[in-house]
Order: sequence, then C-alpha cells, then structure tokens
Amino acid sequence: MKRYLNLSLLVVLALATCQCKSGNKTTEQAQDAVVAETTPALNTLTQQEIAGGWKLLFDGQTTNGWRGAHKDAFPDHGWKVENGELIVLNADGSESTNGGDIVYASEEFSAFELSVDFKITEGANSGIKYFVTEKEKASGSAFGLEFQLLDDAVHPDANLYTSFPGSRRMAGLYDLIKPENVHFNGVGTWNTAIVKVFPNNHVEHWLNGVKTVEYDRGSDTFRELVKGSKYAAPVYNEFGKFGEVSSGRILLQDHGNEVSFRNIKIRTL
Repeated sequence: MKRYLNLSLLVVLALATCQCKSGNKTTEQAQDAVVAETTPALNTLTQQEIAGGWKLLFDGQTTNGWRGAHKDAFPDHGWKVENGELIVLNADGSESTNGGDIVYASEEFSAFELSVDFKITEGANSGIKYFVTEKEKASGSAFGLEFQLLDDAVHPDANLYTSFPGSRRMAGLYDLIKPENVHFNGVGTWNTAIVKVFPNNHVEHWLNGVKTVEYDRGSDTFRELVKGSKYAAPVYNEFGKFGEVSSGRILLQDHGNEVSFRNIKIRTL
C-alpha cells in the first residue's frame, strides 16, 4: 500500500510540474506578445502618431524624398540604406567631401517637431540641420541651424568654439549654444534627437527625452549669439539674417565619419 501511495504522489507531482511549466510558457508567450505589440516596428508610425500628425521622412528601404544638398539627385556614393538604416559612410573626416550632405527635398518646414534616431561611431562628427535653404553657393556643408552630433570624448571639435565654450558639443546648437543636461547613451548605441520649433520661433533641442538647448529664433539674444559665432561672416548672411528664414529643409550631414539614422519623422506644430 505504501508503494502505491508513493507512486500516486509522484504522478501528482509530475502532473503539477508539467502544468507549472506549461503555465510559465503561456505567461512568457503572453509577455512576448505584449512587448511585440507595444514596441513599434522600425521606420513606421503607430496609429496614435498618425492621428497626431506625424509623417515619416525615411521609409527604411529607399532614399525616396531625399537628394544631395545643392544637387538634383541622391549621392551615388558615400551613403547607403541597410537594415532599415540610412548610413553616411566613413571617409577622411572632412566636411561634405565624400557623398556630401543630404536634404529632405519633398517639403520645407517652418514650425515643427522633428525626431531622429541616430548612432555614431567612435570619434564621429555629424549633424542634423534645419531651416536649410541652399541659396548659398555650393561649397562645403549647406548652411542651417545645427543640432550637433559628436563624440565629445574623442573628437577635437568638442573643445573648439568661436566665442562660446562648449557650443560644438553633442546636442548643442552648433557654435552658438552649449548644451546642458546631456544624457548621451554612448557610441555605438541608439539615441534620439528631437528639435522643436514652435510657431512663435521658440526652439528646443532634446536628447533622449531631456532638453539640452532652448532659444528664440530672431530675438535680440539670438542675434547677439550669431554675432559672436562663425555665422557672423557675411557669406552666411548674404540672403538674409542667418537662421531666420521662415521655412527650410531638413539636412543630414556628411562629415566624413560613419553615422546611422532611422525613425526619421516630423509633425507640424
């Protein structure tokens, strides 16, 4: 009798163990389903984003909508689309001497919120420019206000400036305003840059959910900043005061270092 009881107990335990494992598996599958449902696919918009007026500028597969700055077509070298990423390739570290900058040519923007995921390589330099008009002579990088992308720990530009120390560092307004509260995820890791331009010309830079820069375009304070920067040179003001055009294009910079971009989207404010 004791033997039969022991066997019965073993059968019960085995069944309980199976049910527990099955339950755990079901729970894990449910959790995976929730993660998959709440994690948006790359280079797509959620229904909530679509309802909020967001628009994709990069489809993850082609260069549709983009062309070279001061050019009629997309560069035939220096850039590539791979694994859902728009990648500027490594060259010699010079500004716009390989494939060159690219601009979103399908539309100009005035008041907007722009969001771009980016990943830099060690020592890389690049930038996201806005209010780009391409009215200037085609030489070097096209003119525009710039959200700086830089490996501050390695690239010498982090310690260079015209008048304002720190104004060429990651997430700053290039050569104009030093960024504050920079929460950079690191080289080789994805980060999210956001530029907000409100209808009243108030502008903000955000990096990974934290505001790093704010200013008012066209204000007396802004113009004083421009006077103390490289943008005070006549060439930058030939077609109007630098950074004060009513609308312009979005630009991704080729500075001769490999940088990847994805989830490029924008909405009107």
